Amino acid sequence: MNTKKMVRIAMIAAIYTALSLALAPFSYGNIQVRIAEALTLLPLIYQPAIWGVTLGCFLTNLIGAIMGFNPTGMIDAVIGTTATLLAALCTYRFRDRKVGNIPVLSILMPVIFNFFFIGAELGYLFFPDNLIMGSLICGAEVAVGELISVTVGWFVINWLGKTKLFKS
Repeated sequence: MNTKKMVRIAMIAAIYTALSLALAPFSYGNIQVRIAEALTLLPLIYQPAIWGVTLGCFLTNLIGAIMGFNPTGMIDAVIGTTATLLAALCTYRFRDRKVGNIPVLSILMPVIFNFFFIGAELGYLFFPDNLIMGSLICGAEVAVGELISVTVGWFVINWLGKTKLFKS
C-alpha cells in the first residue's frame, strides 16, 4: 500500500468520524440517520475505501461510547464496526450487479447489515425481555435511517465518480 492510498483511507475515516460526531444526536440510538454512512458506498468507486469507512466507524463508535453519546457503549465498537466492514466488502463485491444502471444490491448492503447487527444490538439493550421483537423493531428503525443515508450517498458517489479524486 502506498502513501497516497493510506492518506485517502485516513481522510475517509476522518470525514466519517467528524461527520458522525458533529451530528452525534442523530448518529446513535435506534432512531438514527448517521449521514456519514453515505460514505459506505465509496467502495463502489474506490476499493480501499472499505478500510476508510471501517476505521471511521470504529473511531465513531469508540469515541461515542467514551463521550456517552453511544447508548450501546463499547460493544458497538466491535459489532457496529463488523457490520460496516461486512457491508463495505459486499458493496464492493456486488458493484457490477446492476438494475438498469444502478447497483441496487450494493446500495442495500449497509441497510441490510445494519438492520441485523445494530437491530440485534439495540434490541438487546432496549428490549431484553423480547429480544426477537425488539431486534426487528430497532432494526427497522435503523434501516430507515440507513436508507436515507445511502440515498444521499448514491448522489455523492455519482458526483465523486466524475472527479479525479479517487483516480490513481
